[in-house]
Amino acid sequence: MSAPDRPTRIGLVSISDRASRGVYQDQGIPALRDWLAAALRSPWEAVMRLVPDERAAIEQALIELVDHEGCSLVLTTGGTGPAPRDVTPEATLAVGEREMPGFGEQMRQVSLSFVPTAILSRQVAVIRGKALIVNLPGQPKSIRETLEGVKDADGRQKVHGIFAAIPYCLDLIGAPYLETDEAVCKAFRPKSAQRGPAS
Repeated sequence: MSAPDRPTRIGLVSISDRASRGVYQDQGIPALRDWLAAALRSPWEAVMRLVPDERAAIEQALIELVDHEGCSLVLTTGGTGPAPRDVTPEATLAVGEREMPGFGEQMRQVSLSFVPTAILSRQVAVIRGKALIVNLPGQPKSIRETLEGVKDADGRQKVHGIFAAIPYCLDLIGAPYLETDEAVCKAFRPKSAQRGPAS
């Protein structure tokens, strides 16, 4: 398989004490996988991790996914609230080289369309090497909303979801080119960065 056709590796990390102990079935990774399967037209493959709310374990998982597994995008779910065990943002910032604050700002903006407690979320995003790491909320419904954004009754975008900006961010840091299904999420790129349809 040639390099351009090689699937983009995407890390999916669910952070939960109880799910990692098997107390209940994890819902974060299936929600992420299902959404990406619908949204992405480019070939991709998931590399999954289920870890407890322990900062060292989260940092190790993120480093492994980027540095050893070759993931260009890592999406985490869970552990971003104000509770003492919620340490995902701290772990993410610790392994990142540059923070991308707009992602957290936009996720809170999307969530505020639904619940006032969105201001309690502490999601962050960082760049490590040629990879983007983004913290997402823990609930499947909230994951979809923050990725897709808010649409009106006629399907027009009212508030942009964060995934619209992710493919171009990956372009800028030297990661693989991702194409999306515009019916799910239209990726924004300036015209100079757009490629023609794949043959």
